[in-house]
Amino acid sequence: MSSPRLLTEPSSLSSSIFLPLNPLHKTAITKPSAKPYSKLPPIRSVLQYNRKPELSGTTPRVVVITSGKGGVGKTTTTANVGLSLARLGFSVVAIDADVGLRNLDLLLGLENRVNYTVVEVLNGDCRLDQALVRDKRWSNFELLCISKPRSKLPLGFGGKALVWLVDALKDRQEGSPDFILIDCPAGIDAGFITAITPANEAVLVTTPDITALRDADRVTGLLECDGIRDIKMIVNRVRTDLIRGEDMMSVLDVQEMLGLALLGVIPEDSEVIRSTNRGFPLVLNKPPTLAGLAFEQAAWRLVEQDSMKAVMVEEEPKKKGFFSFFGG
Repeated sequence: MSSPRLLTEPSSLSSSIFLPLNPLHKTAITKPSAKPYSKLPPIRSVLQYNRKPELSGTTPRVVVITSGKGGVGKTTTTANVGLSLARLGFSVVAIDADVGLRNLDLLLGLENRVNYTVVEVLNGDCRLDQALVRDKRWSNFELLCISKPRSKLPLGFGGKALVWLVDALKDRQEGSPDFILIDCPAGIDAGFITAITPANEAVLVTTPDITALRDADRVTGLLECDGIRDIKMIVNRVRTDLIRGEDMMSVLDVQEMLGLALLGVIPEDSEVIRSTNRGFPLVLNKPPTLAGLAFEQAAWRLVEQDSMKAVMVEEEPKKKGFFSFFGG
């Protein structure tokens, strides 16, 4: 397989996806139409690393990262997108809303610095600024955990308590953060309802398999019923070799099934496991990996409230056997 290249559409550099090109084919994307490009919509977001993206919308932007199905990469997305936003110069507060099963502190390498949680803040045992854990690598990124591992929330904790917490972050003396990212727990039970209550945007993380897509479709309906209309999706763990062999649904198929704007496509990367075990997010790796670059591009689009367009990969021709002459 040849070295990976970056395929983009002529309309915008923001519509980029990393795909390996097959040397057996002259092209890996569909041929563009003969219509002039002057009729295309104007470019909204261009991925240029020599400038800072323009922040769209009113701050703070409260974004919940959810999926419904567990194990699709919600926490990994929260950690990498959050640090990418911090590297772009925006202040970020990441809230781990998974009660009793928090993992965001592990992925960020901050597990030994979490001394207080939201439960202690609500009980009056500490101040809010004491529960916030500031990352030493990027001081404009802070972590806030709802509870300690293997603990249960009080019966009175719910969506209203999380709304109060978000309002308290807005009224801080240091100033309101630009982004508040909420790492939503798996499932659609009370923890899910609590996590989405203060949000006005949602990022839906899914993988190209039928089980994750059915849960994602269900979660999309619940988000819309809660009044969250700005929903974008990230398709995680994409393998183009399986897509060519018709063993995995393409990103276009996923987008057609869910009907959501595409925020990013994250390729399958073995470096994810290494970075998770080291508590060192992918976006901080040098040299960067394909998955890390994809997370950075997704964060860029999130800042400017933009989306990307997937490209179609030409299917791999099936090998003909001995009985192909007889139609086999």
